[in-house]
Amino acid sequence: MIGIFNRSHYEDVVTVSVLGLAPEEVWRQRPQRIVDFERLLNDEGTTLVKCFLHVSVEEQRERFAERLSDPTKRWKHNSKDEETSRRFGEFMDAYGECLAATSKEWAPWYVIPADRNWVRNLAVATVLVEALRRLDPQFP
Repeated sequence: MIGIFNRSHYEDVVTVSVLGLAPEEVWRQRPQRIVDFERLLNDEGTTLVKCFLHVSVEEQRERFAERLSDPTKRWKHNSKDEETSRRFGEFMDAYGECLAATSKEWAPWYVIPADRNWVRNLAVATVLVEALRRLDPQFP
C-alpha cells in the first residue's frame, strides 16, 4: 500500500510557529513527536519517503500573481498569499529547522527543486523509484 500525506503534521510546526498560532512550548515539542511517530512506523516496516518541494521566492511571487491574473487559477488564491510572500524568509527558516529536526537516516528528507514542474516531477519520481527498488516488491 502507498499513502501520500500533503504537508500534514510538518505544517503544524512551521505555520503554527511562524504565525504564532500556538505558544512556543506547544509547537517546540512537535518535531520530536513527529520523529517518535515516524520511528514507530519505520520499526513496524513502513518505508517513509519525505519530499520537500522547494519553490524559490521569485517563483512563488510569479505563481501568486498568476492566481490573480489568470481566471483558471483564481480558485487557488488565498487572502493570506501576500502575507506569506512577505514572510518567505521566516517560513524558509522554520522549514529548515523542522526538516533538520525530522530528517533521520531511516526517514531522510529529499529537498526537491520545484520551480519547474517537469524538474520536480522527475526528481520525485526518481526518489520513489529508488525507494521501490530497495523494497523489491514481488507479485504474490
